[in-house]
This record gives sequence, structure tokens and C-alpha cells, in this order.
Amino acid sequence: MTEECVAQRVQINGIVQGVGFRPFIYQLANQYNLKGEVANTSAGVAVHIEGPPTKIASFSKDISLKCPPLAHITEISLHDEPFEGFKDFTIVLSREQAVMATLISPDVSVCDDCRRELFDLSDRRFEYPFINCTNCGPRYTIINDIPYDRPKTSMKHFKMCPGCRAEYDDPANRRFHAQPNACAECGPHIELYDNTGQKVAAEKPLAKTAKLLKQGYIVALKGLGGFHLAVDAENGQAVEALRRRKHREEKPLALMSYDVECILRFARLRPEEEQLLISPQRPIVLVLKKEPHSISEQVAPGNLYFGVMLPYTPLHYLLLNYGFTALVMTSGNLSEEPICIDNDDAFKRLSGIADYFLIHNRDIYLRSDDSIARKTAGSTRFIRRSRGYVPVPVFLKRKIPSILACGAELKNTICLTKDNNAFLSQHIGDLENLETYDFFLLTIQHMQRILDIKPEIIAFDLHPDYLSTRYAREQQDIQKIQVQHHHAHIASAMAENQIDGSVIGLAFDGTGYGTDGNIWGGEVLVVDMEKYFRAAHFAYVPMPGSAAAIKEPWRMAVSYLYDAFGSDFYDLDLPLLNAIDLKKIKIMAEMVDKKVNSPLTSSLGRLFDGIAAICGIRYKVAFEGQAAMELEMLASDNVKDVYDYEWKTADGHQILTRPIICGVAKDVAQGIAPAVISCKFHQTLIRMFSDLCEVIRKENGLNRVVLSGGVFQNSLLLTGLINVLEKRKFKVFSHSKVPANDGGISLGQALVAAAVADKI
Repeated sequence: MTEECVAQRVQINGIVQGVGFRPFIYQLANQYNLKGEVANTSAGVAVHIEGPPTKIASFSKDISLKCPPLAHITEISLHDEPFEGFKDFTIVLSREQAVMATLISPDVSVCDDCRRELFDLSDRRFEYPFINCTNCGPRYTIINDIPYDRPKTSMKHFKMCPGCRAEYDDPANRRFHAQPNACAECGPHIELYDNTGQKVAAEKPLAKTAKLLKQGYIVALKGLGGFHLAVDAENGQAVEALRRRKHREEKPLALMSYDVECILRFARLRPEEEQLLISPQRPIVLVLKKEPHSISEQVAPGNLYFGVMLPYTPLHYLLLNYGFTALVMTSGNLSEEPICIDNDDAFKRLSGIADYFLIHNRDIYLRSDDSIARKTAGSTRFIRRSRGYVPVPVFLKRKIPSILACGAELKNTICLTKDNNAFLSQHIGDLENLETYDFFLLTIQHMQRILDIKPEIIAFDLHPDYLSTRYAREQQDIQKIQVQHHHAHIASAMAENQIDGSVIGLAFDGTGYGTDGNIWGGEVLVVDMEKYFRAAHFAYVPMPGSAAAIKEPWRMAVSYLYDAFGSDFYDLDLPLLNAIDLKKIKIMAEMVDKKVNSPLTSSLGRLFDGIAAICGIRYKVAFEGQAAMELEMLASDNVKDVYDYEWKTADGHQILTRPIICGVAKDVAQGIAPAVISCKFHQTLIRMFSDLCEVIRKENGLNRVVLSGGVFQNSLLLTGLINVLEKRKFKVFSHSKVPANDGGISLGQALVAAAVADKI
């Protein structure tokens, strides 16, 4: 007996547009001989399906089991519909709906199929730098609105030729409904210019570009999410010229190599690092240098690691195929400015850095820096979450109101929430100039539009002078909720781990505005989403010169030494006292003593700076966290000793830096190697904070510890604390979806604001 045919509507939400989802549904329906139609909607993908109930059930089950690799389904719902008697199954035009709930795919690297075609002499897209299909290519950076259809992307300016249109219309083709589909006849193209704006005559612009790079020239290269500045990484003079012109003194420069085999010439790769490198997201991955190597020492001076990535666009593959071991691929900007995305803007801003410009005529709607990650303590840890990952949401434990969280000042990201999705933006940067602030405003507007989110609440940092705080305060007709910086740090890690209730939170960073007006950063908090209290923290020490102490760690060394020894510290046998002018040291001590321009800090980041300077490792820094990073990298791995440590019970537990500083200074004076001192210092922190967690567990009955803040980019500290705390039967939670640094703080702001609003 034949089953009676029925009709159902299948609504699929998640990342289901721009990833080949409709062709997949079309082919699956034909496989089961079902009739109906599929369309993109502003809420996702809608399917009207007709046929026997058992076949429809199998079809619906296979949607989740067999969906395209770039798709991420968050919800499938089935609803009975009137039977209409469809004769076949078709893909129909997108439909607008009142509610937009679709998720947008991030930009992903060129797939293996397209790469094979790229280097196939017989293929019509041989060496075409914009080859793509439904499984790869640009998404987020070319979208202006949803539904994700060509007229709402920067491909709207390119009319498909008959060959591309035939592929686009053929359900059996890999490019069926691939919105960026194009070829050399109808799509974007590249051109080479010099830095005066004159076009360089070249039959093959890429071949000419490769030749220029080998001659030592700097090339501004328009990519997927913005411009890179490229030089041959084996050419020391070219790398030095790039640093000089870009005003980037010592901060490491990113490298791009053609394949893993090339990377193995100059770096060591663990299997998990290789897997991260070859993932479709193609982040920059921090990997250990291999000695000897041919890469210029100027790429990452004084660093044990290189930041490396594999090509993620066809153009990158074509360029690197000219025989480079690696190209420096650093962001196309002057230091502290956003990367360039527009051709005219690039000529204006980068002509003093780049000798040549390799540009194309496909617009980038929203800049997106390369993501940076490392593998440590068993997980992927983001230093910067941007291209390849944004705008994939962090999925929350429960639905919350629509909130805009404005983030911090450094490493700014914003976060928008909708139901149980938290959408973090790409890396915006440090909100310290007008250009970055304009990018901050543009990102808010763009994400609100493409995600169709109208915030009911705006969340922001306590610091009154942050530009993000000022922006939030200026907004009208919206509920405003301030969130303390370190509360937000812990809440962000709780959110991504989907935990609630109360936890012990270790919030360690360089700077965060405290409720008492002082600078926090070495905090042990008892936290739930709505509130927190300060269970322990480092005792305050002054920061002589305020922000100047961040750039000159020797100032913090003077402050810690003065706190520990008083004026007797002048008698210590420390390299610091010979390296820095004694008059300057005495001025700092006097500022500390008289409390002149010396705000108080409890920051662990500043303690790392002070220890590095006392050890003679680094007196001035060229970039944020440099002293702490070099102190960590120097540490030997076979020291079990610790320095004395102590806390007193007043205003919670106040951790005294004096015993640690005395121990370090004594070791330095006795000629103990900095590698040993660094390891002892790290071991001291691990032991001390583990002991403190045990005390707080007894006081508050809490067994879960959450780790967050920029100091947890320190692999030695992170791994050590996790291991010791777990041995002491704590459940430990840390970051793997968003950065531990301020790049993840907007997520925490949003979750705290939701909890606070729920109680109002």
C-alpha cells in the first residue's frame, strides 16, 4: 500500500547561506524523490517539502547528518503545511521576512577543488586570482545586507558571463548559486601600480610582483579583509626597511608560506599546530623557530616563535608559487591605525611605506585582520579572533535580550546579542585615535544591519575616558549598564564555557579600572554573572609616570624595589642601577614617595614588567606585553623552587609583593641566571594562587575556577595553574573560543548586562 503524500515546511537556522546549502537541499530532495522548493530567507533557509512521511523524516534527519562542511545548523523546525501538489523540486528566489535571524558565514580559505583548478592548464580559470565556489571564498567582508545574494554583496558590479551563469544555474555544479562566482572574462581583476599612482605595464602583474619582491621592494597587496604589506622574509634589508617605514620597531611580523613543507624549513610544527594551520579559517599560528633558518632575524627579534599562516586566497597561492620560502605579510597600515581596505585610501596612507601596490577592483565592505592563535594547554587559544571566525557566534546557554557591548579600549571588539547568540566583531584595534574610532562606529552600524539587531541595552566599561564608554554614554533612549573590567573578563570565560552560578575568578591583566578608582589587574574574584566581590588582590604599588610606566618597565621596577626596601634599594647590586641614569631613578622614587602622578595599581601585568626590569631583561618596551613575554620565554623548565610569598587579611586577602621582590633582587645580586629567576617567579605565582584558591574554596564553598585576562596568554602560567588546580580537585575553565585578553571582554560585558537587567 502506497503512503499518502503530505507536506511540511522545514525551517533551518544557523550558518546556512553562502555555504552551498540550497544546492545540498536540492540534491537531497531529489535523492529521496521528494517535491517542493527551497529558498533563502532573512531567517535562514526555508524548505517546502512534499512526499511520503517516512521519506520526509529521512530527508529531515539527513539535513543535520550530511550538511555542507561550512554550514553550522543551530535549529531545525518542522511544521505541517497544506499539500500543493508540486511536480518537481526547485530553488526559488530569496524571500524577505519581518525577522532576520540568519547567521552569516565567515570568509574561508580557497578549497582544494578550486586550488586544483587554479593550477590546471586546461581549466578555464587557470591562474585566475578570484576563483571560488560554494565551499570557499569571501563572505563576511563582501556582504552589505542579507539575505546573502549577489546584489547585496560587492560582487553586484560584476555581471556573470554565459559560462559562469550556466554553472550558477546548474544544480549539479559545485558553483550552483555561489554568489561570488566569476572568471577572468566577467569578474574582478588585478593591476600593479607604483607608489606615485602610475600603472606598471605588465602582461602578468603577479609575475612582475614576485620579481619586485625578490629584488627587495615592499608591496602593498590587497587581500580578502584588507591590505597586507609584503616583503621577502629572507631579505633582511627589505624587512628592516619595512619596519623603519611602518614605525614598527620590534613587534613580530607575520609570515605566509606556500605549504607546510615550506614552514618546516624554518619552524617546528606539532601535529595539532599543523591541523590549525591547514584549517579553513587559516589563522596565524605561533610556532617555535627552528635553528638554523634562512628567515631574517628582523622578522621576530628576541622571540622564540614565528607567527605563520598558509595562503587563504588564490592570489596568495599564485604569488607564493614563485619560489618564496616565506613572505612577510603584515597588516597594511601605519602602527596603531586600522588596516586599509579601499584602493584610494591605501595609496594615500601607504605610499610612504610601499614601493608598489598590487590591487584589485572587488570592494571590501568591512575590514578583517588575520586571526592569531596558538595551541597550548590542550586547546586553541586566540590572541586575536577575526578573519575566518567572525561572525560565527558564541552560542550561549540561554536566550538573553538584544545587547550592544562596547568592549574595552585596547584590542577592542564589540558584541551584539540576539536570543542565545553572541556575535563578537572582528578585531577593531586600540581606540586611541580617530581612524580606529570611526572603524568602531562603522562596525557597530554594519553588524546591527546585517544581523538585524536593534539593541535594548548598551553595556560598557567603568573607565570614564575610554572612547567606547563615551560612545555608550552619548546614546539616547537605551538602557545603559556599566560593567567592571575584570568582572567582564571572568564573565566572558563563563559565557563561552556555558557555566553559571558562582565561581572563583582569576582575572590577571595589565590595566583595568577598579571601583575604587585605582588600576586593577591582579584580582581573585568571587563572581556570578550579576555581581562579584574582590576576594584577594595584589597590594597596591604606585605607577610612577602613570601610562609612561607601561612603556618603561624600569619605572615599575623602581616602584616595587622602593616598596620592598625603601631607599636601601640603591645599595643593591642590580644591573638596573647601572643601566638607567641614577638621577632618573631618584626622580621616580621621589614621585612614588610623594604620590606625584603615580596612580596605584594591583596589576599582575605590571609585576611581570617590574621583574623583567629588575632582572635586566627589558627596561623599555616597543609593544604591549613585550617585557612579560620575554620573561616567560626565558624561563628554564627544570626549576621547582619558589620565592617566599605572603598575604594579609584586610579588604579581602592582600597579596604582598615585597617577599617576591626581595627574593628576586637577592637572586639577581648573587648572579643567579635570569632563566632560573623567571622559572622561580612563575612557579611562585602558580603555587601562591593555587593556595589562595584553596583558602577561598573553604571560605565560600566554591570549587570552580575561571581564568581570564591578558596575562593568561602566558602559556607557562596558564598550563601550570590548570595542572596544579586540577590536581587539587578544582574544576578549571579557561578560554578557547574568544581571546583571554581584552578582545574577549565585550562578550562578558553583554552577559553581565543581561544578568543585571534581569534583576532590575
